[in-house]
Amino acid sequence: MSDALNSDIRTEESPHISVADADARKKLAARMAAATADTYILLAKTQGYHWNVTGPLFVSIHELTESQYQDLFEAADDLAERIRALGEVSPGSYKRFAELSAVEEDDGQPKSAKSMVEALAHDNELVARRMKAASDVAEDLGDKVSEDMLVERMQVHEQNAWMLRAIVADTEGHASRH
Repeated sequence: MSDALNSDIRTEESPHISVADADARKKLAARMAAATADTYILLAKTQGYHWNVTGPLFVSIHELTESQYQDLFEAADDLAERIRALGEVSPGSYKRFAELSAVEEDDGQPKSAKSMVEALAHDNELVARRMKAASDVAEDLGDKVSEDMLVERMQVHEQNAWMLRAIVADTEGHASRH
């Protein structure tokens, strides 16, 4: 039997990618680990709200959050794999995600649809800002692959926040103008 599966992950050869400096890769990987954690915690929150939303906007919120949590799942995988490409270990437990994430976990108590949507809009804006900070690090290091990935995620989170805010706009006393 081959010893290939028994090799220690820490003995892998250094990556031959656009960020040659090991300390720079560690710095960027740490930012990307936080982005992965934010993505995963937001995924769990979005999916929980998807399952538990009620009220007259149930169908639209249910469908929107489903598309969002599916996208978040794919994004977490892409981010984690980029960390591995940088030669670092990706976070892989809820404990580690909670330590690294700025997204506040849901308390599990029943909420109104409006509260859920507002929380998700806020969290998407927070994640977009943190993705920008990480993309700035990637840009400073000349890592166009990581920078592009993070900028793309910023766009998704900004669009998610806009769509979510649009759902609750009329519930705040502002009439639609046709």
